[in-house]
Parts: sequence; structure tokens; C-alpha cells
Amino acid sequence: MKLLLDSFWRAAAYLMRPRVIGLTLLPLLIAGGLFLALGYFFWEPAVSTVRLQLEHWALTEAVLRWMDTYTGPSFRAVMAPMIIVALAVPVAVVLSLLLVALLMMPALVSLVAERRFPRLERRRGGTLWGSAARSGLYTLVALVALVLTVPLWLIPPLALVVPPLIWGWLTAKVMTYDALAEHASAEEFKQLAEQHHWPLLLIGLVSGFLGAAPSLIWAVSAMALVLAPLLMVVSVWLYTLVFAFSCLWFVHYLLAALSRLRESAAPVPAPVAVVEELPPADPGAPAA
Repeated sequence: MKLLLDSFWRAAAYLMRPRVIGLTLLPLLIAGGLFLALGYFFWEPAVSTVRLQLEHWALTEAVLRWMDTYTGPSFRAVMAPMIIVALAVPVAVVLSLLLVALLMMPALVSLVAERRFPRLERRRGGTLWGSAARSGLYTLVALVALVLTVPLWLIPPLALVVPPLIWGWLTAKVMTYDALAEHASAEEFKQLAEQHHWPLLLIGLVSGFLGAAPSLIWAVSAMALVLAPLLMVVSVWLYTLVFAFSCLWFVHYLLAALSRLRESAAPVPAPVAVVEELPPADPGAPAA
């Protein structure tokens, strides 16, 4: 627990560094620019298409008519934008996580290693291809889990719990490997992943719930849905900050754990025998 809390406050302190804030701009430019372009060209056609499909489905049309009697036509007007945002947010979260892991993680690992662990040997047990394959596999599993659990999102309490749990699991799986890829050997990675399985999963889950916080932007008012393309860019930057903090938390925790592992495995030098020197014999003493 001490290592968990120590790495937490160190990650928070490092997040405030101008160098780290600057690193968040590249994922923002890529993901934010992508969502802004998609919103500019496809927002209105997408809203019109979803609204048209809702009106053509007998079940949803009956539900909308029932809602009109209680809320008026306002709910029908925001239903289509709500669906598009609900589909776009998980994509934004996963894309932000992958961009942070790909573009920021190596720089953050180097930053922490240079300042806290300059003597920690780099054994390079991980590879770029290994990181890409691992990230792709776990991302696919997470997306499938998100799709399968969509019906649970209709239950208000579960809608606030299930997606962060999936994002947290994905964060732990992706960042544990990337944080150790440069410094740990394959054997050390396996050992640390087993020994610290639950603390690492806890860090991932906390990060997942922190990553759900930017989604509260959409709960402010219906005006948020009107400005959805612009607010999606703001959300992407907030997601990037959250995952940058998660990166730092994983790096501080795992490099400290790796350092302790090597210290405990280092051979203890054998004690040096001390030979007591006898005083020189007195020449005038009688022989025994």
C-alpha cells in the first residue's frame, strides 16, 4: 500500500510539469482533429440518419410517442444526438488510451527513469511489436465487452460502473507491459505482473473511473449535444490528461517495484574473515 500511495502522489506531481503537459498536445491534435473533422463533415447527416431510423422502427416510435406525452417533443429532438455521442465516447476513450500508450509512454518512462532511477539497468525485455500486438488484442476484447454490455447501460447505476471497469481493465493490461518494456527482462516482467497483479488492477480501475469523469460534460444540458463536435475535442484532451496520469502512476509504481526486485535478488557478499595477527616473538624469551 505504501508503494501504491507513493507512486500516486509522484504521478500527480509529475503531471503538472510543463514537459508532460506539452506531451499531451500530440494525442490531442491527432484524436481531437479527427473528431473535429468527422463532426464538421458528418454530424448533421449522422443525426438525420439516426433520427430517421428511430422513426421507422415501430418499437422506438411507440416509445417516443409515449415520451412525448410526458416530456414534450424536446426529448425526441435530443434522442438522436444522444445515441451518436453514446457511441462516440467509448471510441474516444479507447483511441485516447492507445495514443497515450504509443506516443507518450516512452517519453514518460524516460522522464521518470532519468530523474528517479538513473542507475536502473535497461534489459529491454519488451518490443514495439509485442506492445502493438498486446494493445491490439486487449483493445479488441475491450470493444467486444463494451458491445455485449450495452444493454446494461440502460440501467442507470450500471451505466456508471460497467464502462469504467472495462476501460480500467484495458488500461492495466496495456500500460503494465509498456511501463516495463524498456527496463525489465521477460522473466522480471512475468514475476512483477504476478506479484503485483491486484495493485496494478486497482490502478487500472481507478484510472478507468477517472476516465469516466469527462463524460459528465454531456450531462450538463442539451446545449452540450448541440456543441458535441467541439466538446468531443475537449473530452479527448481530458481523457489524454487522465491517461497521462495513469501512465505516470504505472511507471512510478513498476520501476520502483523492479528496483526493489533487483535489490532483493542481488547476491549478498560473503563476510571477509579477519585474521588476528600475533605479536612478534621476543628474541630474548627462552625457547619452549
